[in-house]
Amino acid sequence: MDKPILIDFPERIETNRLYIKPCQPGDGKMVHEAINSSIKTLSEWMPFAQKEQSIEEVEEGVRQSYAQFIARKDFRLHIFEKESGELVGSTGYHRMDWKAGSVEIGYWGVSSHGGKGYMSEAVKELTRFAFEHFAANRVEIRCDELNIASRRIPERLGYTLEGILRRDSLSADGKNLRNTCVYSVLTDEWDYHFH
Repeated sequence: MDKPILIDFPERIETNRLYIKPCQPGDGKMVHEAINSSIKTLSEWMPFAQKEQSIEEVEEGVRQSYAQFIARKDFRLHIFEKESGELVGSTGYHRMDWKAGSVEIGYWGVSSHGGKGYMSEAVKELTRFAFEHFAANRVEIRCDELNIASRRIPERLGYTLEGILRRDSLSADGKNLRNTCVYSVLTDEWDYHFH
């Protein structure tokens, strides 16, 4: 991709039960409520959930993410349940290498919507979208080795565990060294073996 900034991105990506949209200025209040309602679960894995943020701080983060989205440097996306219109999680495309066709998908879910398979549904669609829309060669998911719920998603979707980076990152609270699992799926594997 010579000029990533010119890549079009749809207003929404839909699955059976969900729609996924780029974050927008004004989303801060909704995201703030979602983080606070899930703080117990999120704080174990997410650095941003270590202290309660104000609505203004969350909105500022949303606007910075939106600027990154406009520049096509990072794609922060929000996941909504179609039926209720409620925010059920956040996801996105990160660490994009447009020349190599490599992208990472990250995600977190709202606790009250856990156990419904929403995150797997969203990540499956984003994986397909990366291969078809961005002509990606490789999609990657990284997560803490101890985060079993997060690991289940790439495992369920047929990603390969490439390796475990030993003591390469700090825990969300910054107090302990942690291992990171690196999962990936390549375009030809996705097309022919899994879906």
